[in-house]
Amino acid sequence: MQASTPLLPEAARRFAAWCAVLLLSAGVVYVGIRLVVEFRTAVVPVLLALLGTALLGPLHRRLVRAGVQRSIAAGLTCVAVVAVVGGAVYIVVAALIDTGDEIVASLKEAARGVSAHFGAAGTSLDDLASNARELLGKFGGTAASGVISGVSVVGESIAMAVLALLLVFFFLRDSDKAAGTLRSLSPRGSADVLEAMARRALRAVEGFMRGTTLIALIDALCITVGLLVLDVPGAPGLGALVFVGAYIPYLGAFISGALAVLVALADRGFVIALWALGVVLAVQVLEGHVLQPMIQSRTVQMHPAVVMVTITAGASVAGVLGMLLAVPLTAAAFGVIQELRTRYGDQEPPVSGPSSQEA
Repeated sequence: MQASTPLLPEAARRFAAWCAVLLLSAGVVYVGIRLVVEFRTAVVPVLLALLGTALLGPLHRRLVRAGVQRSIAAGLTCVAVVAVVGGAVYIVVAALIDTGDEIVASLKEAARGVSAHFGAAGTSLDDLASNARELLGKFGGTAASGVISGVSVVGESIAMAVLALLLVFFFLRDSDKAAGTLRSLSPRGSADVLEAMARRALRAVEGFMRGTTLIALIDALCITVGLLVLDVPGAPGLGALVFVGAYIPYLGAFISGALAVLVALADRGFVIALWALGVVLAVQVLEGHVLQPMIQSRTVQMHPAVVMVTITAGASVAGVLGMLLAVPLTAAAFGVIQELRTRYGDQEPPVSGPSSQEA
């Protein structure tokens, strides 16, 4: 009996199958993102706590090996984090408050110089700088009219930060039980695979966080020393801002570096601002061509185009917080993919040789 002829050729059927897979995957990702946005008050602290645990895990393990009880070691680690983060935020805010008026004044002076050479374009810039205070006042009035909503957002942010800190404590304290818990919740026969995937994802995030922190520290120290040599005010605060901004690749470095140049322009003039720009660019070249290849070589490597697209997607979903979380989560996904490729990528179907029997 002759078999029926397929309605579509093989190429068309393969194309349709891949389209179905892509549409199904896109649907699952979309539903997942919508759920995360809907339950962001609970999901965001968990994600932040996982990143904090990945970054602070080595310190906690070192304290435990030194004989400190696990709960005490987790508590000391969290206290250290609060002290460092709180100090960095205070330094950054104080530096911005102290130099804010000087930045506006320098922008007005620069705008007058531009208007002398370029006419109307510089006049518009001068008007913008002159009206900066008025614009900020109007914005403040608009914000004041919605003060209840603002207080609600601030309260929600504080609650998420406290919850994330508590989760970091529990994750660090009970990290030795994580593998057993995951295996107990895994479906039958998949415990080994899930544990391997989880370990690979955690190693990828740990490597990314440790590498980024080390690079951020080096960048911040180099830029701080350069600004101190140039006698730029608020150099420690600008260095702290560089350190924080380094966790958002490319964009964070651009914003923090631009602010350092503006502060130099405000207080020390155009020539010193050019020197500050040179320091920032030199540090960025050092990071891109030396630090990144050397420090991040043992972690998950992502193409800059992938990083920028990831950051853009994170910003569209959750703003600045999404930009902060997008890259490490993508690193974890790359780690899982690498584990799956290691386990199943080299398995090729057996090729049947020619029949040893002749018809």
